[in-house]
Amino acid sequence: MNKFKLMLLVTLVTLLSACFPSNPSNKTEVLLQGRTMGTTYNIKVVATIEQVETLKLQQKIDAVLKQVNQEMSTYIPNSEISVFNQSKSIEPVEVSAGFARVLKESIRLGKLTEGKLDVTVGPLVNLWGFGPEQRPEVVPSEETLEATKKRVGLQNLVLEDNLLTKKIPDLYVDLSTTAKGYGVDVIAELIESNGITNYLVEIGGEMRLKGFKNTGELWAIAIEKPLTNERSVQQVIIPKDNAVATSGDYRIYFEADGQRFSHIIDPATGKPIKHKLVSVTVIHPSSMTADGLSTSLMVMGMEQGMAFAVKNDLAALFIAKTENGFDEQFTVKFKQYLK
Repeated sequence: MNKFKLMLLVTLVTLLSACFPSNPSNKTEVLLQGRTMGTTYNIKVVATIEQVETLKLQQKIDAVLKQVNQEMSTYIPNSEISVFNQSKSIEPVEVSAGFARVLKESIRLGKLTEGKLDVTVGPLVNLWGFGPEQRPEVVPSEETLEATKKRVGLQNLVLEDNLLTKKIPDLYVDLSTTAKGYGVDVIAELIESNGITNYLVEIGGEMRLKGFKNTGELWAIAIEKPLTNERSVQQVIIPKDNAVATSGDYRIYFEADGQRFSHIIDPATGKPIKHKLVSVTVIHPSSMTADGLSTSLMVMGMEQGMAFAVKNDLAALFIAKTENGFDEQFTVKFKQYLK
């Protein structure tokens, strides 16, 4: 399941040279950019150019992201997750620490949301034409849908320490709802381990921020209005030392027989969601957790999602489409982050 980019309130320049201070001994906002996970990353660290170059921070970031891809990308045939998916064995398999960390949190969120987040839903995503298999944009028959649903179910996936087991040979794991957020988290951890405590990390719209800009101001983020053909600001937030993740169904969909089909699949029905909720933003200390929760709340819809967010003390913003525009609701915990 793909996520959608938040607009950075800060201006992202395209060349590192544009960030060079007149006095190189002073700290500035150094921009590091690249591509990963089929999208882009933009990272700002408050440091000197010499510090960033001495630490070889760009090379370290690229190496970590390459490892995350090799562990969890379903688009890489020989990745760790692809090899697991291709295997028909139901014997335990030892997985890497990173893979296990994302699986553990994904399974926890799956249980917490009573199956609304299900990392085994990949066959259904592929069936509807939204996965790496790129199937035709056609509506599957009920017979095909029911047959595919038999290959899905979080209860068929067992993780014990670093040992992963599938209970059915055709089980397929897709961590696209949490792996990108995990990538943000590990880069934030890498930056801090190198002594930098003021930064903004963004990968494909998922973010994690800490500290201040070089001006002494807190980082500010603009949340997009959920429009298909244009970009404008819905809300501006000050997340403080937190992560931000947004999930929505307004960019990736297809139309057939006069109906609009979202890329977000409800595991309970095996079909794309059909409610009026179009965007959910979650603020949480972990980008991986915020990533998974925003998708889960999108599947739930406005009413159930709000009730879940309040019960679990989440900072969440919901935007639903109405005949008169957009209806915006947010939890009390989210309100503190509004600018």
